[in-house]
Amino acid sequence: MYSAKIDGEPTTFGTSGLLYRSNKVMYDRLTNSLWSQLTGEPVIGPLWDSGIRLDFFPVVLTTWEEWVELHPDTTLLAQETGVYRGAFYVPEEDPRSIYYAYFNSAETMFPAPDRDERLAAKDVVLGVALNDSYKAYPVAALQERRVVNDVVGGSEIVALGSAASQSARAYHRGGQTFTLLPDEDGGHLGMPAALADADGNTWQVTERHLVNTADDSQKLGRIPTHMSFWFGWFQFHQDTELYTGP
Repeated sequence: MYSAKIDGEPTTFGTSGLLYRSNKVMYDRLTNSLWSQLTGEPVIGPLWDSGIRLDFFPVVLTTWEEWVELHPDTTLLAQETGVYRGAFYVPEEDPRSIYYAYFNSAETMFPAPDRDERLAAKDVVLGVALNDSYKAYPVAALQERRVVNDVVGGSEIVALGSAASQSARAYHRGGQTFTLLPDEDGGHLGMPAALADADGNTWQVTERHLVNTADDSQKLGRIPTHMSFWFGWFQFHQDTELYTGP
């Protein structure tokens, strides 16, 4: 999720129809530059080598059930778009969905020359980029562990996972070491609603921050991250670290 402003000037983006390393290349309608979808940087055209990078926002890959439980007042993108009928948009696990065969194949549709065999090509990872350092967290590992305290690029972070979906988030942890609350560890499978620090304080998990419930002026910010197939993340960050366990 990127800002659609270039140097503060709003524009819109479209799909160029081109791929690079099996990853979408988009274009902006202000300068007609081509942009990498994974890095948010211009790769060809008037803005190439300008040092511009689109502002980057946190997103979450989750299920409708899990999302609407957390955010019952959410708005929803209409499926009746005037382009395709609403019935066209079937769940990805439905064999009629456009990318069903692709998601259920081990291979990429187009060449992705640089591979790392530590994970399967289409294993989903949470990609964290901080201070020119990169680390990938397999969603399967986050689903199992739920809370991972770590350091990336010298910055202390905590990565959170849901056992009920592919939802994953990362936050700064400001010197804290977080664990699940006892009731969270006892059967709740979704994204943790709150965490405990080493002093026994409770921190609420929100979309933007971790918030100390005893002093809501204490907030730790969320980190924008990528949800990516492992092969896609590795194509652009071949020096990435990979989380493999405690």
